[in-house]
Amino acid sequence: MSIRKEPGPWDDAIDRMREWDPAWAEACERMATHPWRSGILPRKFVELCCIAINAAITNLNGDGTRRHIRGALDAGATREEILLVLKMASLLAIHSCSLGAPILLEEAREAGVKIQPKAAAATPTCDTIKAAGGWNTAWDPFYQLDPTWTDAYMSVGWVAYDGKVFSSKEAELLSIAFDASITHMYAPGTRRHIKAALKLGASMEEIMEVLKLCVVQGVQAANLGVPILAEELARRAAGS
Repeated sequence: MSIRKEPGPWDDAIDRMREWDPAWAEACERMATHPWRSGILPRKFVELCCIAINAAITNLNGDGTRRHIRGALDAGATREEILLVLKMASLLAIHSCSLGAPILLEEAREAGVKIQPKAAAATPTCDTIKAAGGWNTAWDPFYQLDPTWTDAYMSVGWVAYDGKVFSSKEAELLSIAFDASITHMYAPGTRRHIKAALKLGASMEEIMEVLKLCVVQGVQAANLGVPILAEELARRAAGS
């Protein structure tokens, strides 16, 4: 699939949509490209959010990821900024533990299974996060079950929030994009990061813009399906 140069979430499928249903195509393109035109978020950050949504482990949309990496580079993003978004996309899988570890503890108690005491182990990254006031109590269950592994995870996960590449507000806005994405919709994280973003000075309009980017991700269905439909219609016409 070719990658269109115009900013926004569409690939070449929009050209076919204009041919087949021009009124709908115009209305949908206007809606979907609004975050690029509104000026509420810088174009570079809009593209970084779209990289997050497309590259997230819950999505893995290759065409969209490439499109928005190109868009981010065109808008002045650095390798370090894009790479950190990809790191965050990789680490989203921690929510398997956020979901499963509390259930494991509850069901173990119900079954009469006692948690085996863990040998004393150094957890320097977790200690640092706790001392800085950044610890999330949702992490307590898997910390209780395996503090050494949790510290190893935090040592690679906390880099998104250390302020070296993104400001604290930007990191929270990106986290909202990951958690609110239609392929994830992780409510506890979405609430936590919205609360943190507001505390850090993000406006309601900025947060809403991130949520809108999650919504316009829906046009990826047309980017995927419209070319296939066109090919299949052509195949049938050629065979008739």
